Amino acid sequence: MTLALFALIVASVTLNAFAQIILRKAMLVAAPLPPLSEPFALGLHLLGNAWLWAGFICFGGSILLWLGVLSRVPVSIAYPMASLGYVVAMGVAILFLGETVTLARVVGLVLICAGVYFVANSA
Repeated sequence: MTLALFALIVASVTLNAFAQIILRKAMLVAAPLPPLSEPFALGLHLLGNAWLWAGFICFGGSILLWLGVLSRVPVSIAYPMASLGYVVAMGVAILFLGETVTLARVVGLVLICAGVYFVANSA
């Protein structure tokens, strides 16, 4: 796998992880939400949420980059790389949302990274 291809994968995965964090922020600032029994009010409430739109934009960009990845890499190699999003999401959640991380989570992330390393080197 070339460095440029790996960078494309990391860019897509990172954008996807940022989308998750931004959507979480959108829901935190949107609270309290109108009830689901009032879909029109709920829709209007969410449409005005800039964080929600930013999350959608990140997802869209991530999908476009991922299409580029899938056009060049077998799914059996590309899809395990998506798990790098766990690492990015946790780091951003710590910095941006103030979340805390346990040792067990860190160990889990190290194991994920080890798995990605082995998959990438098998390509």
